[in-house]
Amino acid sequence: MACCSPLVSEPLTSEQAERIVPLLKALADPVRLRLLSLVAAHDGREACVCDLNDAFDLSQPTISHHLKVLHEAGLLDRAKRGTWVYYSIRAEALTDLAALIGGGL
Repeated sequence: MACCSPLVSEPLTSEQAERIVPLLKALADPVRLRLLSLVAAHDGREACVCDLNDAFDLSQPTISHHLKVLHEAGLLDRAKRGTWVYYSIRAEALTDLAALIGGGL
């Protein structure tokens, strides 16, 4: 179940706003928004940092930092395999965001 009713149907409670703000803050950066999109579009909705580096003119540590922010906000899960970290979409977080902004005007 989604965390919130659409903004157009009723106001958010304080608790709902507190839960959704970290997600919106994490997505408020263009690099992080693109990273989330790239992971979501990748095979199996999972990608390694090595799969994402070429999409940006940024260093691998910078990409890793942005992925860490998305993970800490709850938008991505991560799993270490050997020397690489693989990131996957947390569908429930995206469902919460969709529910928040959904509901047509």
